[in-house]
Amino acid sequence: MGNQQVARDYYGILGVEQGADAAELKRAYRRLARELHPDVNPDPAAQERFAEISTAYEVLTDPEKRRIVDLGGDPLDNGRGGGGGAGDPFSAFGFGDIMDAFFGGAGGGRGRGPRSRVQPGADALIRMQLTLEECATGVQRELTVDTAVLCDQCGGNGCAPGTSPQGCPTCGGRGEVQSVQRSFLGQVVTSRPCPECRGLGEIIPDPCRQCAGDGRVRARRSVGVRIPAGVADGMRVRLAGQGEVGSGGGPAGDLYVEVEEIPHEVFQREGADLHVRLPLPMTAAALGATLPLPMLDGTTEDLHIEPGTQSGTLRTLRAKGMPRLRSTGRIDGQGDLVVHVEVTVPTKLDKEQTDLLRQLAKLRGEEQPDLAQKNGHGLFGRLFRQ
Repeated sequence: MGNQQVARDYYGILGVEQGADAAELKRAYRRLARELHPDVNPDPAAQERFAEISTAYEVLTDPEKRRIVDLGGDPLDNGRGGGGGAGDPFSAFGFGDIMDAFFGGAGGGRGRGPRSRVQPGADALIRMQLTLEECATGVQRELTVDTAVLCDQCGGNGCAPGTSPQGCPTCGGRGEVQSVQRSFLGQVVTSRPCPECRGLGEIIPDPCRQCAGDGRVRARRSVGVRIPAGVADGMRVRLAGQGEVGSGGGPAGDLYVEVEEIPHEVFQREGADLHVRLPLPMTAAALGATLPLPMLDGTTEDLHIEPGTQSGTLRTLRAKGMPRLRSTGRIDGQGDLVVHVEVTVPTKLDKEQTDLLRQLAKLRGEEQPDLAQKNGHGLFGRLFRQ
């Protein structure tokens, strides 16, 4: 038992339970990729971790590889898996092999066959910062992304120029090897992925020097993206087939561009509505005024202030907010612009201003505010009557 090898915990690497479905695996991978992708985190340790989670995701989304993991093995460990040592009665074959032999597995006459070297690529994520104005109008940009791309030396087959894959001499191209073992159950014919070709049925005797036989290399490239008007923070735009190329030159995943909206210094956004605070001098609030209110698009809109407007009054300008982005990507209507009026009271007055205000207070009978209001209708009138 001292030579026992422990299989990698692919579920633990992604932080999911063993019974996680495809959607949970994808969510976990994307969550980690947002933190660890080389475009986001240049730390070498993060890049190693990103490669680790990418491998775990690839393994757990492959049904055959996941089956090996669930049986306690490691599909990337040259078929050695995580079995026991020489003293283990199951050391020469896995429990899954025994079950295959009794219930229709390879040992029972049904071969799995070689698996494809070509595997689909993973999705990629990149973030783009946009101002509120850009979210309102939409933008078109060229992004620089760092992803796995098809190797231009071998075209994805992983072979050096002028060479090609050859059938595996160990398994004869079947991708699996069989053996007869004796156990307490009797004689059992077992089948397992070929350790020489790792279940592919072929080997590459002369790997491509550029990609080391993987069929893909990492490279920086430019990708054009159009962000529609009305997007908001956290929304994503999907670019199909612009993600990571799969191993063996497999089809690329998708590239997701996630919007990071930069907070505006004047307007606050709530969905498609915009909110703005309007400090209003008390004289304008008392007398009324018409003010040119700047809009997000650089134009102005006349805002009419009625005489006697109170602090906290809300004025709504219909269809002066953000474009509404529908699920189809079309713009359908605009949100509103909500103006929050805040009446400001002067904190410093010169003598002339003080005298004028005193005269106004005298004319209005407000030299000494009456909180009780003798008729009992004031805010504190009920307390004064007690």
